[in-house]
Amino acid sequence: MANDRPADSFTAARRAMIDSQLRVSGVNEEAVLVAVTNVAREAHVPAEAQAHAYIDRAVPLGNGRSIAAPLFYGRLLTEVIPQASDRILVVDSGSGYLPALARQFGASVDVVEPAAAASGTGDYTLLLIDGAVEEIPAGLANRLADNGRVGTGIVERNVTRLAVGRKTAGEVALMPVVEMGIPVLPEFAKAKGWSF
Repeated sequence: MANDRPADSFTAARRAMIDSQLRVSGVNEEAVLVAVTNVAREAHVPAEAQAHAYIDRAVPLGNGRSIAAPLFYGRLLTEVIPQASDRILVVDSGSGYLPALARQFGASVDVVEPAAAASGTGDYTLLLIDGAVEEIPAGLANRLADNGRVGTGIVERNVTRLAVGRKTAGEVALMPVVEMGIPVLPEFAKAKGWSF
């Protein structure tokens, strides 16, 4: 995406984001900071939003999608710490930012859109979801190897939280880590049932 700002102004904005948003919120894992330093966030937003790429909130991408605030990605990667030996499946919200960050760890990374996430096969050791979900569909959970790790956002009663988990005995269990604003992925909404 073309921009009129000099590259060094984006580099300065990225450094300020790391120092004033990530480090002060507990994101100090060196591998995560290197990944965030190496990936140009402004390349993952529309050209007209590049000046806002490093603000501490979600940036609209169009089509009802947003790239989450930088803190979501920093905390997500800090909680799961991808390894070079991982086979990672990223459910991408449309920005390509999370897959680009995951590749910085030297792991094998496959990317899928939310609408297609529950179909397919794989023995992935790490599942990363770029957004908040009400549930992880069985088809998506089946793509994760037993003892595989999960990093995602979850939404419960309209509150979004970062969550991590693991697949054991064929089931994915998630544990909320911290409440934060995370764009919701409507493809992962729970089926509405009767209530009295």
